[in-house]
Amino acid sequence: MEADSRKADAFGKGYYETKKHSDTMFAYNVYPCTIPKDFTFVPLHWQDSMEIVYVKRGRGRVQVDQEMFQAQQGDIFIVPPGHLHGIQSLSRESMEYENIIFELSFLGSGIDICSQKYLQPMVSGRIRLPVRVGKGDTMYGQLSACLDAADGLCSARPAGYELGVKGRILLLFSMLFQNGADCGDWEREAQTAEKLKLVLSRIERDYDKKLTVKDVAAVCGYSESHFMRWFREATGRSFGGYLIEYRLERAAYALRNSEDTVLEIAQRTGFENLSNFNRLFRRRFEVTPTAFRKCRE
Repeated sequence: MEADSRKADAFGKGYYETKKHSDTMFAYNVYPCTIPKDFTFVPLHWQDSMEIVYVKRGRGRVQVDQEMFQAQQGDIFIVPPGHLHGIQSLSRESMEYENIIFELSFLGSGIDICSQKYLQPMVSGRIRLPVRVGKGDTMYGQLSACLDAADGLCSARPAGYELGVKGRILLLFSMLFQNGADCGDWEREAQTAEKLKLVLSRIERDYDKKLTVKDVAAVCGYSESHFMRWFREATGRSFGGYLIEYRLERAAYALRNSEDTVLEIAQRTGFENLSNFNRLFRRRFEVTPTAFRKCRE
């Protein structure tokens, strides 16, 4: 494992993350991140790797599938492969966290009992692990000790540290599975997740164009009225509100990472009216686009 300080590109990876995070010989990586310093938010996305979000300082919001959590120092979030997740900042607050990402092969091969009895049912959704483990939970001390020990081993790299890291993570999952539960409606939840992934991919592709409720409802075969109810239940936000927020976050990313004018950025992120863009941007970030760019130079 290499404790990697590179910051993930919140938008370069898209909704489905294809980036390979790890060496196949030792499939375990840690990415220290701070939101909103490194990026204003991480949009809902999914990948084929296992991910643990370990909050080190501050507060923010973490969404896993259809659940939104107020995250605080010490919280541990478990995200199985294929599950939607995203991170947002709170107004005037920051959150430092570790993205711990590894392949399932790090825990067990496809033919051993650990994979067949635990890992595969977890990925399919038949077994649901705790999503958030906080300081008030009984197993928190043991789980945080495993992660802290793995961090220490990765930093010091003594002989056999790879075995030590793998052992701690296996112990962590042993405790998680002791507190897991069978999910009776996992097939319905899986279908909902797949439809939501289709919608999110459409937003990513066409957010800069005129995108209507009718357009995205057709993606999953719903009527407009049913789609609006379903999308709010799945994300906690209206479709129109989510689309505006996504466009604003793309604009914020461009302001930080390009020399384009505010007008060019507004037009490129789907806003036809500059004054409307400035008003919405200021409501979201509490500063004008120009001030946002200056305060991060």
